[in-house]
Amino acid sequence: MIDRIFQEFSRKSGLPPGSVVLVGEKKEQPGTIRFVRYAEDKCVEREYLQVKDLPDDAGPGTVTWIHMNGIHHPQAIEELGGKFDFHSLVLEDIVNTGHRAKFDDWDDYLFLIVKSLSYDEQTTLVMPGHISIICSADTVFSFQESGPDLFTSVRERIRSGKGRIRKKKADYLVYSLLDTIVDGYYSLLEKIGDRIEELEESILEHDTREAFQRIHELQREMTVIRKSIWPMRDIVSRLEKNEWLVVDNTRYYLRDVYDHAIQSIEIVETFREMLSNLHEVALSFNSNKMNEIMKVLTIIATIFIPLTFIAGVYGMNFKYMPELEWRWGYFAVLFFMFLVGSLMGYYFKIKKWF
Repeated sequence: MIDRIFQEFSRKSGLPPGSVVLVGEKKEQPGTIRFVRYAEDKCVEREYLQVKDLPDDAGPGTVTWIHMNGIHHPQAIEELGGKFDFHSLVLEDIVNTGHRAKFDDWDDYLFLIVKSLSYDEQTTLVMPGHISIICSADTVFSFQESGPDLFTSVRERIRSGKGRIRKKKADYLVYSLLDTIVDGYYSLLEKIGDRIEELEESILEHDTREAFQRIHELQREMTVIRKSIWPMRDIVSRLEKNEWLVVDNTRYYLRDVYDHAIQSIEIVETFREMLSNLHEVALSFNSNKMNEIMKVLTIIATIFIPLTFIAGVYGMNFKYMPELEWRWGYFAVLFFMFLVGSLMGYYFKIKKWF
């Protein structure tokens, strides 16, 4: 849990500002670089393994999208930053997977850090992903921490020419990337909602043996989700207010992403409240179950109090006890004890104490 929220920040201890050091999980496989350059009437798509092979020219009248999947080789990030003149502090944040979500407005480009969320079906854990986006007037750079390409659907829309994306500028591409990430929140929250519903049904059926552990696990997952989703609202809002890059037409779409981010946050808060209520319900059921057990034990103990008294009286071994010499004394005492117990049980029954 802690590793998914706070990465190994100690790796940067003592280093000067702007040091490009990976903070997060190290991987050996090389990252991939996807290059897409498009206009309304054309689209060029290539894949590169080395930064030096990327074209230097911007391509007049076109939008260029460079997507790097895999940031676990800082030297490649440094090479890319040197090739396209990115500030060292920006490169430092790109490889810091534990960095908070942010929005920076530099002189000639915008820099965004957002968090994607995926659901591991095997471990039932929510895995946050580190996404960095750099946007200039005609070029967009995106950096994905690792895993399957999140933006396959965006790339397919560009490739097929469907929709508005090839008719718009770079700001619309940034909107499309953010919209894809926010849509991923809905898919994740739907799965979390199913788990909460199953947990609720289990608790209402009075099966609370594992309820507290499952509630605790879900509350931890909601902490990860909330930390990832909450900053998206401010990032989209600041992007929408940007004047030199975002055009008026794109602002309408960004407002839609803003609304979706707000809705995601509201769902998260609702789930957190539901989990708190389920915790209270589980505690209540456990308390009621304990009360029922104590009530039964108390009734049994209450019935046996007079019986124990009778047995104690005739267990004192005094010589002159009339019933001790009586032939039917033993059976009479047993019958009397049975009668007392039965009458007390009947009384408790009509009082509806059990």
